[in-house]
Amino acid sequence: MNIVAVTACPAGVAHTYMAKKGLEKAAKKLGHKIKVETQGSMGIENEIKVKDLEKADLVIFAVDTKVEKANRFDDKTIHEVPVAAAVKNATKVIEDATAKL
Repeated sequence: MNIVAVTACPAGVAHTYMAKKGLEKAAKKLGHKIKVETQGSMGIENEIKVKDLEKADLVIFAVDTKVEKANRFDDKTIHEVPVAAAVKNATKVIEDATAKL
């Protein structure tokens, strides 16, 4: 499965990147491809490209704040969780999201 994700927290420092790392590790373990965009104090990093979004089977928002440029995802089903959920158990986040498809 092709997954795209956005991680963002109000401070946009530690938890944003911890969630990114957790989602990447969990996706690999579960046999999925993932691209994770981070939004935080450094702005948007690793921005999801149109081609990645077109291929995406699933979109995950692990966020505690508003997603910038959220309209890019308007035609996609989004599984949204708090950043802490992706930090604590990213595998469960992905499993829960894929179960809804």
